[in-house]
Amino acid sequence: MNKTLLLIFGLYFLFSCSGSDDSSVNDDPENIIENPQTGFFPCQDGMAGVYPCNGYDLLGQMSLASFSASSGNDIWGWTDSTTGNEYALVGLNNGTAFVDITDSEKMIYLGKLPTATESSSWRDIKVYQDHAFIVSEAGGHGMQVFDLTKLRNVSNPPVTFSADSRYTGFGSAHNIVINEVSGYAYAVGTARNDLYNGGAHFINIQEPKNPIAAGGYGANGYSHDAQVVTYNGPDADYIGQEIFIGANENQVAIVNVTDKTNPLQISSFQYANIGYTHQGWFSEDQRYFILGDETDELTFGFDSRTLVFDLSDLDNPELFTTYSGETAAIDHNGYVKGEDFYLANYTAGVRILDISGIDGQTIDEKGFFDTYPANNTAAFEGVWSVYPYFESEKIIVNDINSGLFVIKNSN
Repeated sequence: MNKTLLLIFGLYFLFSCSGSDDSSVNDDPENIIENPQTGFFPCQDGMAGVYPCNGYDLLGQMSLASFSASSGNDIWGWTDSTTGNEYALVGLNNGTAFVDITDSEKMIYLGKLPTATESSSWRDIKVYQDHAFIVSEAGGHGMQVFDLTKLRNVSNPPVTFSADSRYTGFGSAHNIVINEVSGYAYAVGTARNDLYNGGAHFINIQEPKNPIAAGGYGANGYSHDAQVVTYNGPDADYIGQEIFIGANENQVAIVNVTDKTNPLQISSFQYANIGYTHQGWFSEDQRYFILGDETDELTFGFDSRTLVFDLSDLDNPELFTTYSGETAAIDHNGYVKGEDFYLANYTAGVRILDISGIDGQTIDEKGFFDTYPANNTAAFEGVWSVYPYFESEKIIVNDINSGLFVIKNSN
């Protein structure tokens, strides 16, 4: 590793991705924004209340103070197939909050599942078969399993919940990935000196309350984030196979994990001006992988940079195009829904990119909602993550400094 990469990684770990020390900049009380507005604010003349916007209304908001927390992080959603109610699963420094957003102007904070061990600025949540799976960089945390159907009947909210199960086959983890087709979870960003070098721990969660260790993969080192799919893309060699794509700090690793006892690397690739290979997501046809690098804006002075790789041949990935955003803000987590890419863009809020013209190397920003109106600088403040998958088309956003937002396209 050269000195430049060492410097970049050092900056990253200082500000954004290591340890569970609650003294991080994002937990500084002076950086926490407490805004009491919670109702509907249409996006008019570029503003929704105090928030800059373009094409997206504010339906409701809950501050960190509502959750007795000092910082926000990941977010995911759950729709109860029995009742149709929609819920936000809100990652916090000291646990996970559960909010019924069905009536977004009268959201109900149902309660919190406290962290399994200690507080941490890093927590990640995914859902499978009506259960939430939660990991954290808190020491010894493991994976909490929480039965979401308990949210149907909560008396006198908010309450303090307990986990239904806890998997301790690893301690801390930066992230959790789930392939809902196969029923396997993949914990990544665990200890760098563990059996899988901080790579992926495979966990069978087909019986959600009884997670079972199923091996792992660490040949490409530490995986910060990943997506795992049952492949149905253009590369006929891998149709029906379970494919892991890991954002591994200074490379992207593509691995066939169909046989959990014998995972096989398909390929790995890098790109110019690597800062910190952070997170990516497939286009729905699985031809393109849309990748964010978390420190290239800081290191190289780019405006928000999003890289698109053509994975028509998984053995030979190629950089296809690069999108430069409207601001200097750092890009964080991004998710595809249809022909839209929802990008958590830290101080620039949520940016919605139109990828309908991606085949022609055309990507355009179609709208945004900025939960951090102070500035759009390259700093680790503002939006951590976004969840755009509710059938109601509500979008939930978790802001490090100011908590939960529910937004929706104005049209």
